[in-house]
Formats: sequence, C-alpha cells, structure tokens
Amino acid sequence: MGSTGGMGGIFFFLLRVFVSSWFLTSTVASGQSPGTLRVTVIDPSGAVIVGAHVTVADVTTATGGRGEAAFGPLDPGRYTVRVESAGFETATVRDVRVRGGDNRREVKLAIAKLAETVQVGRDARAGASDPRGDAFATVLGQAEIDELPDDPDEMEQLLRDMTGPGAVMRVNGFRGGRLPKKDQIQQIRFRRNMFAADTHELGFVFIDITTRPGLDGWRGSTNVGFRDSTLNARNVFAPVKGDERNERYGFTLTGPLRKEHTSMSISVEGVDAFDTKTIVAALPSGFFADSVRKPNDALNTSLRVEHMLTHTQMLRSEFQRSHTTADNLGVGDFDLAERAYSQTRDENVFRASLSGSMRKSLFNDLRVQWRTDDFAFAPSSTTPAVLVLNAFDSGGAQVAGSRGFDLFELNDDLDIAAGRHAVRAGLQLEAGRYRTSELRNASGTFTFASLDAYALGQPTTFTRNLGDPRVAIAQSQLGLYVQDDIRVRKELTISAGLRQEVQSHIGGLQLAPRGGVTWSPFRSGKTTVRAGAGIFFDWLDAQAYEQAMQLDGTHQQIETIVQPGYPDPTPGGRSIVLPPGRVQFASVLDQPELHQAVVGIEQSIAAYVRVNTMLIHRTGSHLLRGVNINAPVNGVRPVAADGTVTEIRSIAGSRFDALSVNLNVAVPQKRVFVAANYTLARSLDETDSPFGLPADNVNLAAERGPALGDARHRFMSMAHVPLGAGFQMATSIRAQSALPYNITTGRDDNGDTVSNDRPSGVGRNSGRGRKQIDLGARVSWTAGFGVRATPPQGPQVRIVRGDNADPLANMSGLDGQNKRFGVELYAQAYNLLNRMNAINFSGVITSPFFGQPTSAAPPRRVEIGTRLTF
Repeated sequence: MGSTGGMGGIFFFLLRVFVSSWFLTSTVASGQSPGTLRVTVIDPSGAVIVGAHVTVADVTTATGGRGEAAFGPLDPGRYTVRVESAGFETATVRDVRVRGGDNRREVKLAIAKLAETVQVGRDARAGASDPRGDAFATVLGQAEIDELPDDPDEMEQLLRDMTGPGAVMRVNGFRGGRLPKKDQIQQIRFRRNMFAADTHELGFVFIDITTRPGLDGWRGSTNVGFRDSTLNARNVFAPVKGDERNERYGFTLTGPLRKEHTSMSISVEGVDAFDTKTIVAALPSGFFADSVRKPNDALNTSLRVEHMLTHTQMLRSEFQRSHTTADNLGVGDFDLAERAYSQTRDENVFRASLSGSMRKSLFNDLRVQWRTDDFAFAPSSTTPAVLVLNAFDSGGAQVAGSRGFDLFELNDDLDIAAGRHAVRAGLQLEAGRYRTSELRNASGTFTFASLDAYALGQPTTFTRNLGDPRVAIAQSQLGLYVQDDIRVRKELTISAGLRQEVQSHIGGLQLAPRGGVTWSPFRSGKTTVRAGAGIFFDWLDAQAYEQAMQLDGTHQQIETIVQPGYPDPTPGGRSIVLPPGRVQFASVLDQPELHQAVVGIEQSIAAYVRVNTMLIHRTGSHLLRGVNINAPVNGVRPVAADGTVTEIRSIAGSRFDALSVNLNVAVPQKRVFVAANYTLARSLDETDSPFGLPADNVNLAAERGPALGDARHRFMSMAHVPLGAGFQMATSIRAQSALPYNITTGRDDNGDTVSNDRPSGVGRNSGRGRKQIDLGARVSWTAGFGVRATPPQGPQVRIVRGDNADPLANMSGLDGQNKRFGVELYAQAYNLLNRMNAINFSGVITSPFFGQPTSAAPPRRVEIGTRLTF
C-alpha cells in the first residue's frame, strides 16, 4: 500500500508551474501587432461552416466552432482570401484590405455543383493518415442531435448503446457531471484513436461532446415533454398496466455579456416523474405479482461563461448543480414492497479551462474540475432482511446513512508542431477525499436455500455488520504522458507514446508504452489502414477501497452464524457462531494491467459513404478479485480465531476478442444521415467484482467463464431523414444476443458461508438469457417565423490537428433555426414494437423460477413534447 503524503506537494507545485506559464504566455500574446483579419464562412442559408479551409498570405487555417478563422499579425495592405470546404464551391476573394487593428470579412460559399470535391491545399492521403483525423470517426451534426432523445439520461444511454460497453464520454474534455441539454450541444464525435498516450481509460470508443459557443445576440429555448400510462403499453409481468407519468421541462438562454468577447449560457431542467417496477415472487402462499410506483424528481441547473482573453486564447468556466430524489428504490423482481428505501443526491461541479495557442507551433489546453457528490439513504423498514434465493426477498433494505466525496481534477495538454512531428505532452491529476457513514446490513440478513427451508425455519446463514461505519479516506492518482505523431511520408504516420501512472493506494510506477501506424495507401485518400497496440493500467476504485476499509475488522466486523435459528438467530440447536470476519487487501497489490492490439481498415465509397472494419484483441492481468483465505479445508478453518476473511488480490485475468464493422452515410445537402455498427465479440473473465468470491476457493481456475456483459452479437443503427413540409424522422435500432447468468445450487455445499456453489461440471456464468431488440422512432415538425437571426459568432478557440473538418457541418438542424422564432412539435417512441425483452433470469436450481425470466425491460413508451426557440 502507498501513502498520499507526497501527492499534495506535487499537485501544488505543478499548479504553480502551470498558472505561472499561462500568465506569462498571456502577457506575450497580448503584445502582438494589432493588424488582424477574421474571416467568417457561411453557407447560403447563413449558417456558419465549421472546418472550412481559409488561406491568407500562404497560411491556411480551419474555421472553428463559430465558423471563423483568424490571421495575424498582418502588415497593412491588400490580400487574397481563398476558402474551401467539402460540398461547396471554392471561393476566392481578392483585394481584401487590412488596416491596423481588427478587420473582419464574411465569405458565403455556394453549394457545390459536383457531388465530390477535392480539398486543395492538403493532400487527401495526408488527411486520411492523420491519427487524430476523421478516419474511423463518426460525427453527429446539428440535424442528428435534434433527433436524439430530449431526456439527457435517455440520450446518454442511446449514445452509449451506439458504441458498446466501455465507452468514455467527455463534455468539452471533462469527464463526469451531467450531459448538457441537446440544444446546447454543437457536435458529438465518436473517436476510435484508442492508443493515444493522453488517454487513461481503455475505451473502445471515446464520445466527445462539444457545446455551442456564445452568440452575437441573445437566443434561448424552452421545452416541455410529457409521457404517461395512457400512451404506454403494459409490462408483460405486471398484472395490470401501472400508473406512470414523466413530466420534463427545460429552459436555456445564451448571449453576449460583452459582444464577441464574453458570452454566457444558462440552463434549467426539471423532471417530475414516477415509473412502475414489477414484482414477481414465489411466496409460501403461492405466486405473487404486483407493480410498485417509483417516484423520481430532479432539478438540474448550469451556468457557463466563455471569455476571449486574446484572439488566440479563451477562458471557459461552468458550474452545474443537480438535486435528485428517488423513492421505493430496492423494490422489484423478487424484492417485496417492504424492501424499499429512498435516496437523495446533491451534485455540484465547477469547471474551468484555458486554451489557446502560444506562438504558431504551440497550443495548450488546461482544464480544472472540482466535483462534490453527496448521497443520503433512508429505509422504509429496519427489520432483518429475509432472502429466499430467487423466490422472494422481504424485510428491511439494509441501507441507511450517507456517503459522499470531493474530487479535484487537473488536466493539461501541450501540443507542439515541429516539422514532421506533432508532439503532445501533459498530465492528468486526480485528488479526492471520500467519506461515509453508510450502514449496510446493520440489522442482519437471513439467507434460505429454498421455500422448503423457509417453511421449516432453517436458514443457511445469518450475517450482520457490527461496529462504526464512519470512514474517511484520501486518494490521489497521477498520469504523465508524451506522444509523438511522426509524419514519415504524406501517406504514412507513425505514432509512439509513453504514459506513466502512480496511485496512492496501490504500488509502484507503471509504464505504459503505446504505438500505432496510420497509412493511406492510394492517391485518392479514400482508404485508411490503422494498427496499434499498447498497455493500459486501471486505477483502484476509491469507493471500493472505502468499502473495504469499513469492513476491515477495526471499523466494522462481519458477524456470521451458520445454521441459525429463525426468527431469533442466537445460538441454539444447530447454530454455530463464527469468529468475526473482515475484508482486507493483499500485502502486495498491483495495478490491473490490460494489453490491447487493434488493426482496422476504412474505405470511402462514393462521396458520402464510409465503411470501416476493426479487429480487437485484449488481455487483462492482475485484475482484482476476492478470495476467502480462511475457507474451511476438510471442515477446518486455517485460522480458528477468524471467520470469513475476504482478501482482495490482483490475480485475476480476462480476455476480449471482437470484430467490429461500422457504416456511416452522410448527405449534408439532403440532410440524410445513417450510422450503423455490428460487433461480434467474446469476453471472458474470472470474477464479476473485486469483492466477488469464488465458488471453490481452492480451484480459482474454474472461475474463468463468460463476462456478465458477454453478448456475442450487438447491432446498433441510427438514421435521420427529412420527410418534407417541415417534418423529420429519426429511428434507432438496438439489438443484442443473450447475456449470460450464473447457475448455482442455492446451498452452501462447501461450508464457506457463501451460497454460490455450482453443480458439478457447471462453469461460471454458463446460463444464457434471451436476445433483446428495441426499435425507437422520433417524428418532429418544425417551423420558423420572424426576421432571420444573427448567425452564431461567439468566442471559441479550437485546436485543429490535421484534417478535423466536420463532415456534417453543412447539415443544418431545425428548419426554423435561422429564423427569429422556431417551434418544434415531436412524438418519440421507445420500444416501438412493444417487444418483450426478458431480463433477470433465475440461475438458482432450488428456485421455482429456475431458468426463467422474472422481469422485462420497459414496454412501449411514447413521449410527446414541444420546443420553442427565440
């Protein structure tokens, strides 16, 4: 185990260095010549074009998020401006006069007469072989974002379903917090450059969300969405259709505090909802089915301010606050209504970033985030829990108290362009304090193997956590990295990087080399081949460490009684009271290590179709797993003075192999977009969680089996098409093959006090459920009226490394978005075909439901709503 002692000093030293460097560079930048030229590029409708290439005085710059490219310092005189963008005619404007001070020019591009254009100024193979370019990427523009679910939680789930398990989501470079409302989102980009050294997470895909910049004039929107049981279908496991309601409302306002220098955005969103959860149980009196209402209320607010410090540097700050309450949690499936508990959550997030260029070849992006998250729990009952395995669960929820954390994050990326080299160096620092007074299993839990055992009053075990649950810990982790993308030839780029990580509660410095090759073999640049490999390390989860500290035998002890009495578990008859148990970490603990290799090829077909295929191979070692080191051997525990001792060791392994095929079709002029993904995969591991115990502690190899998320086949598609007369339609299809579940006897056959024993010859997670298919659809009608609004012109700074033009930048969103006022009416359906997608399969042989599902994903739900923009 390490210590947090030196991490605070390192953090404050690094913070002083970065702040000092930024003040210095800002001072230098502010002293540049006042002769500048800002070129804004728009389409025929007046909407700005992102990613257009603008050339002035032999210098080419891509337009940023507000459609603007800046040049300077320039000597006073006359210049020629050349503008190019895919799908538009090239424009050349001569004799543009530049005087001392700030000069501006607007250039309108006409729609291209040919379906395909060639970007002059950059070789097609050079763009295709850029590892940070758009090859192997999917971009959602304004039209696609408009047709995403209006509920941010539903939108986040859809985006994650588009990428598969393990996706990492970032908003303006930040992790955590809530997603912004979709009318505040400018672009969503799915990136597959997974071997960059600046990345800690081994994500299959990174979802980068960029918010809209400010505007020259004030604009806003308000929306209302409504869903209730009148339009919803009945859950197949509910005896009657449950009473449900979801009312969602929101408001946004964006505009300048100081024109073209400072902008502000305010967002408020509220939810007043209650859904139903089905209960399917087998009671001593017979089968039981019911539906329970689960209220859920939320209020989310955010304030974002962007300020242009100089024409090359921008400061962005944001504050988010979220308050949610939820009742009747813990109820559903086998859990009866008395198992309910309520939860309140308060989350506060403050973010600040400073980004911009320092001279022509340097760009720095500094991001700081402070996040607090607090939970409080209140059970409906404090009576002991009664678990009759996969038959019914009654009694109290066994959760009460509170927990929370304060987390500070600092990230800094420095990009250096030097000849054929594009170097990125930086750091990722996280330092948090975690606290808990959460009571888990304080009243105790009786576990019965079957209904027959319950009828006889013969529990298998009674367990209870005794002692003081209050724990406070500190944890810090640091990653340092450097990567060089070397342009060997215009069609070939080789990337090499190194990342070093260290964490306070797990040993040693971890070096993670990574490398890749990006090659565009043909002159057209329509084919890109990419291959890479690297090592990744996973950090010990702070809340897992906190939970282990609670049950370390000092703060709390685990009381276990074998063959207890019922309802009084105290000794008598066959009862055996074991010595106190605990959870501990192994004396030597390694960071979980993952090795991954990927090879892929992407092909552009015609003008608007791209197909890519990737092969992924990943192996994991030193993964965390629990082992009962005091399990009985021939009926005798090795240490008689101890009960069950769960030791967390870094000894588990995993393997993942996949074939992924992606299709992207984008026709900006017709506002048509299709994205689809199919993945064939196999995922194996040896434990479901760090605290999961094996069925047989002396045969750990038998635990290797399918991972809980091992769906062999996954398919996801999203399509958007205009229907005419202001109508739009979007569809999504999500399908996957059956997921695994574990099969157990329901008894404690080996006497280790854990009822997870499997029948002889049956492997872990060997059961399979059923396939799931979900079709969603959204139909909307939009209209605009009033004087045309001013195109977006707010401050924004973006780094362009290679060919990062947005292929959907020319696809406008709502038909009314360029009018003074716009209105949208929509209807959205989830699980449109009302397919019964069965989940929660029983794997307990002694259960009356063995091999059967006892619940289903939500049935058809229909939401209607409206949005007004002004």
